[in-house]
Amino acid sequence: MNQLVAVALGGSFGAVMRFLISSGVYQWLGRGFPYGTLAVNVIGSLLIGLMTEALILQRVALSMEYRSAILIGFLGSLTTFSTFSLDTFYLIEQGQLFKAMLNILFNVVVCIFAVWIGLAIGKALFANSVGLAQWVDWVFPYALLTVNTFIAFLIGVISTLLISKASLSIEHSMALVIVVVGIFVTLSSLYLVHFFIEHKYFFDTHLKSISVAILSNLLMCTIALWAGYWTARQI
Repeated sequence: MNQLVAVALGGSFGAVMRFLISSGVYQWLGRGFPYGTLAVNVIGSLLIGLMTEALILQRVALSMEYRSAILIGFLGSLTTFSTFSLDTFYLIEQGQLFKAMLNILFNVVVCIFAVWIGLAIGKALFANSVGLAQWVDWVFPYALLTVNTFIAFLIGVISTLLISKASLSIEHSMALVIVVVGIFVTLSSLYLVHFFIEHKYFFDTHLKSISVAILSNLLMCTIALWAGYWTARQI
């Protein structure tokens, strides 16, 4: 039952993010092509490849509930095969066969390529010593910090596009950004601590390493969020 609740919670967040991202993309690029559906499928495919390498292959030792919430719930709801199929059917029905074929090609080939990219990045990051740099009594989880930074960058880009392109009020937009950023930074810091504990690095013996990792996570995520904001403003 706990796993069902975790999937339900993750799915609710994923469905909301899918709506916001696709709506923002359609406001930006128009509805001449299913850009919104393609965007959520490519982003979700990239993230599911990256997070599968990190979570399923024991790189980050999280319980089954958390894994299910992220992979099945959030990322499963973020991506959508049914909407892609309906969009393609409508294009065919309207006689736009070229656009229909492009939609199929992009959603299949590009999404598979995005999964491969995500898996490749994850394997490269966690290839040596489960992504830990170690010297003397110090340890530094560079792989997890890199993953956090990348996701923070995506959050910055997506949040900025939503604010500038989607028909959301400033109050709702800012509230959304604050909630999403707050949840992400909090959870990413917590699983850093969990990662240390799972690898037998405790507060009483490695307090400095844990503190430096958490502070580095906050700093890198802040820089990545700003970089995402700046990148989206250039689009």
